[in-house]
Amino acid sequence: MTKGPWTMDIGGLFLFCIALFVAAATPGPGIAAIVARVLGRGTTGAVPFAFGVGIGDVVWLTLAIGGLAIVAHTFYFLIQIVKWIGVAYLVFLAWRMWTSPEVPGDIELDKRHDSSAVIFLGGLSVTMGNPKVVIFYLALLPTLLDLTSISFLGYVELVFATLSVLTIVFGAYIVLAARARLLFTSRRAFRIVNRSAATAMTGAAVWVATR
Repeated sequence: MTKGPWTMDIGGLFLFCIALFVAAATPGPGIAAIVARVLGRGTTGAVPFAFGVGIGDVVWLTLAIGGLAIVAHTFYFLIQIVKWIGVAYLVFLAWRMWTSPEVPGDIELDKRHDSSAVIFLGGLSVTMGNPKVVIFYLALLPTLLDLTSISFLGYVELVFATLSVLTIVFGAYIVLAARARLLFTSRRAFRIVNRSAATAMTGAAVWVATR
């Protein structure tokens, strides 16, 4: 067993990172919401939104390590409240995208910016209702790691690894979406992008609400 500077087995931690990278990079409601936001609203707010999505992963990781039955019973209603507030925000954000300015240059004149806290909550809600994330942490994770033997320092290492992997994945999607957005310069093309992004965001909201 190799640990080095880590309290956890390096092999197990590496396997977790690889599995998380594959799961996170596979398109789902989280990626769809991040890409839709960047396409429809630019990179403004993309970081707090993606951070909210990532913290949602940390919440499910904590639930898995802490014991689903006990922790889920304690925080079930809180999770549901966050979920439904977030769903409402995602629908509202979709409406913003649908009615946003039709050319990129007009975005600077659009003063309808949400606070970072509200944007963060929108990202968090996507993950809290994402069945792909739930399956990964509550079904797949126990097959990768012995959750009963993870110490507090081991938990901190897993959180660090989780946020690091998600930063790489989400960062790549944000950059690619931002570059794709620059390709649409005509009024008609940009209107199509905005409304397509709004539709994708609405789809993410419906996905979260029905799970």
